[in-house]
Parts: sequence; structure tokens; C-alpha cells
Amino acid sequence: MTMNRMVLNLFEGVPGSLEEEQFTSLLNMPGMRIERIISRGQASPPGFQYDSEEQEWVLLLRGNACLSFSGPDDLVTLKPGDSLLIPANTRHRVEWTDPEQETIWLAVFFPASFPAE
Repeated sequence: MTMNRMVLNLFEGVPGSLEEEQFTSLLNMPGMRIERIISRGQASPPGFQYDSEEQEWVLLLRGNACLSFSGPDDLVTLKPGDSLLIPANTRHRVEWTDPEQETIWLAVFFPASFPAE
């Protein structure tokens, strides 16, 4: 049996300029999906907060970003190599991403019922 192997480089295909964040689905299967997100100076719209039924684990690969959670004083700044688990139903927003370079995220989404260790 021959396996079909497709190599994907997360740093290829990064556009030179971005008017909006770019979301690319890398893997979508029952119970899990993985996305590459590219930002350049984008932030969540004023008053907007994400509130997902899924858990989300993010890894910042390139650039810098800041997320806020319960309020403007509850900030988490991320640099390359930083990862963060955002539990399901945790309201949060992107306060800023680096306007001088691409911020590349790897986001893994999975059910809230997935057991934690």
C-alpha cells in the first residue's frame, strides 16, 4: 500500500500584505481541526469577543500578539514559541498583532469534552 505524503511548509505562501487576517485549514477531521492564521496588525473589532464551544490551543510561530480575556487588565502577550490553551467558553479577543511583520499562528481546535491531563 502506498501512502500519499504531502509536505506543507507553514511559512510558504505568506502574502506580502494583508488587509484581513488569513485563515487556512490544514486538517479537518471529526473531533479536531488545525488552522494556520496569518495576521499583520489586525485586532478583534471593538467590543467583539470570541466565545467558542471548542477548546483552542494556539502556538505563535512568528511575530507578536496580545490577547485579552476578562478585561483590559487581563492581557497575555505572545512571542514566537509561546503556546496557550484557551478553554471552551472563555471569552477573549485579539488586542493587537505586530504591524511590522506577519504574525503566524497555529491553532488546534478540539471538543470541550476532550480529557485533560
